[in-house]
Amino acid sequence: MTREYHPPKVWTEPKDDGSTWAKTNRPISGATHEKTLPKGEHPLQLHSMGTPNGQKVTIMLEELLALGITDAEYDAYMISIGDGDQFSSGFVEINPNSKIPALLDCSTDDPVRVFESGNILLYLAEKFGHFLPANIAERTETLNWLFWLQGSAPYLGGGFGHFYAYAPVKIEYAINRFTMETKRQLDVLDRQLADKPYIAGDEYSIADIAIWPWYGNLVLGRAYDAAEFLDAASYTHVQRWAKEIAARPAVQRGRIVNRTSDVPGEGLAERHSAADIDAVLANRP
Repeated sequence: MTREYHPPKVWTEPKDDGSTWAKTNRPISGATHEKTLPKGEHPLQLHSMGTPNGQKVTIMLEELLALGITDAEYDAYMISIGDGDQFSSGFVEINPNSKIPALLDCSTDDPVRVFESGNILLYLAEKFGHFLPANIAERTETLNWLFWLQGSAPYLGGGFGHFYAYAPVKIEYAINRFTMETKRQLDVLDRQLADKPYIAGDEYSIADIAIWPWYGNLVLGRAYDAAEFLDAASYTHVQRWAKEIAARPAVQRGRIVNRTSDVPGEGLAERHSAADIDAVLANRP
């Protein structure tokens, strides 16, 4: 255990601790530099990075395209959060909270800005009429789980993921606290999926699209190198669901967008057409 910390009467910003993502944290909002965002030819303009929150949106868009909805074509531009791209004036104009992903819908005379990943999923589901049931009870159950994810994921990413994988020192108390919560969340999902094929019931929905990039990637060993530590194999229903979702072609396409990777077929910084993804996937071993 580290030595006890005694908070001062008035907090002051600490020096850079050298940890991963340290430069992305600031106690103020707003732009740090002027930069105009690029604009492609499609009405939907996505500015994002292939983190779990970013994957939600690109998977949703690829699922819509797989249904033949051509109006869901999109340009996806990389926002490198490690380089501070999210603090540019152009990005802040779309999302004053400086968090990816951010979407600009230019299909109307007055472009609509959409931020917060869960809200982007809801916006696209309502705009195109897919992956959100019309029946009020089924719709409500789907939104129950969408909002569950929006409230739970910060404990997994900012809590467990940060202290287990990224913090400059290993703090036993913090790791234990967030491991406990992460395993509780996995148990919640495992019980929910015990008698249902998908998170909200019998139909694939934005609940699955939202939750899979976080918890599906986690149990499949793609996040924080923590699957063994969390005994992820014991959550058998989550494992079944995670593998089935991972096998969907649109999920395989969406999860590589706005990512850079040294592994062939795993990264595509920008996406402007289906051919961009096709070319990357063709290089997979």
